[in-house]
Amino acid sequence: MVDRYTRKEMGDLWTPQSRFENMMQVEVAVALVQGEMGLIPKEAAAKISEKAAIQYDRILEIEKETRHDVIAFVSNMAENIGPEGRYVHYGLTSSDVLDTALSVQIQRSGVVLLKSVNKLLSALKKIAIDNEKTLCSGRTHGMHAEPTTFGYKMAGFYYEALRNKKRVEQALQQMAVCKLSGAVGTYSFLTPDFEKQVSTRLGLHQEIVATQVIPRDRHAEVLTALAMLGTGLERLATEIRHLQRTEVNEVQEGFSPGQKGSSAMPHKKNPIGAENLTGCARLLRSYALSALENVALWHERDISHSSVERVIFPDSFILADYACDRLATILSQLQVNKEQMLANMNLSQGQLFSSHLLLHLVDQGLSREEGYKLVQSASHQLKPGEQLKENLSTNPDTKKYFDAKTLDSIFSGERHIQQTRKIFETLRGEP
Repeated sequence: MVDRYTRKEMGDLWTPQSRFENMMQVEVAVALVQGEMGLIPKEAAAKISEKAAIQYDRILEIEKETRHDVIAFVSNMAENIGPEGRYVHYGLTSSDVLDTALSVQIQRSGVVLLKSVNKLLSALKKIAIDNEKTLCSGRTHGMHAEPTTFGYKMAGFYYEALRNKKRVEQALQQMAVCKLSGAVGTYSFLTPDFEKQVSTRLGLHQEIVATQVIPRDRHAEVLTALAMLGTGLERLATEIRHLQRTEVNEVQEGFSPGQKGSSAMPHKKNPIGAENLTGCARLLRSYALSALENVALWHERDISHSSVERVIFPDSFILADYACDRLATILSQLQVNKEQMLANMNLSQGQLFSSHLLLHLVDQGLSREEGYKLVQSASHQLKPGEQLKENLSTNPDTKKYFDAKTLDSIFSGERHIQQTRKIFETLRGEP
C-alpha cells in the first residue's frame, strides 16, 4: 500500500489535498468491496474506481455552504464520477472515512519517518565506532567522574535511538486499524466481514471494538512514541551543547563557509543545531500531552479531538522527521577534538582514576573507609599543576601501597576501554 509513497517528503503527506486523497482511497476501496459483495452494482463500483477524483478548491467552495468538510468532499467526488456517484459513501458515517484515512496517512508517514530514523542510527553508529578508543572525561553532576570514551557515549545514544525506533514501529503497527462499523460502531448496516475485506485491501486490520471513532488511546500511543523519540534526540543535543561550550571545547558543530554566529560578535560559533533540536523535543512532548487529552471523548464520540489532531499529527510527524534528519547531519559534520578531551581529563589532575585507586587499596588489605580516606585526602590536597599519580608515589602515607607498574596501569585508562570491546563488537554487527 505504501511503497509508491516512500519518495514523498513528509510535508507532502500532510497537506489538506493529501488528506482528501487518502479519504478518496478509502471510498474507492469501500465501493469495490461493496460491488464484490453485491451491496452496490458492480458497474457502479468500477465507475467509482475509474473516475474517482477530487478538486481541493471545489471542496472548499462546497464546504462554504454545507459547513461540513466530509459532505463537501463526498459531493465533489460524486460530481466527478457522474450518476454512479450516488453510491459513494454508501452506508458510511463520516468517522468511518476520516479515521480509516488517518490510519492510512499515519502508516505512509511512518515509512518516511523510519527512513530518517535509520539515517540517524547510521550516523550514530559511525561516530561511535570511529571513536571507540577516544578517551574523555565521564561526568556526573557536570563534574569529572571516571574516564570513558566518546565512542562509548555515542554507543549509548545509538541504542537509545534504536529503542525509540522500536517504540515508533510498535506504535505504528497498533495504529494500522480500519473502522467501518457505522454510526456507533455496531455494524447496523455494513458487516464485520465487509470491514475485514476493506481493511485487507488498505493494508490495515480491523478495530476490535469501536464507537463512532477509533479509540484515541491508539493515536496517543503514536504521539507518545514520537515524543520519546524526540526526547532521546534532545538528550544527545544537550550533550553536544555542553561539550561545545568554550570552557569544554570537546566537539564543535560543522560551520559552513559564509556562516555567521552572531550579528554583534564575529567570532561566535554557536551550537544552534543542537539548540534547535531541544526546542523540537519540547513541541513533540506537548503534542503527546494533547493526544492524551483526546482519549476521553464523550460517550460514543464528540469532536473535541478533531481540531487538535489537525494540528498535532502533521506537526509531530513533520517535526520528528526533520529532527532526525537534522541530527544525523550534525553528527556527520561534528568535529571531535580528541586532544582537547585529553587536556580536559588532565584538568582534574588524575582524580578521575580515584575509584580504581580505592579498590587497589582494599586489595592491599585496607578497609574501604581507610582506603577512601587516603585517596580523598590526596585528591583534595593537590596543588595547582600537581598530578595525583605523582602525589601517591611520593606521599609517605600512600607510596608503600603503589609501585610504578600499578600506577601506570591504573592511570593508563586501558581498564575503561577493555571491557567495552564486546559492546562494540555487537554494535558493529547491528544492521
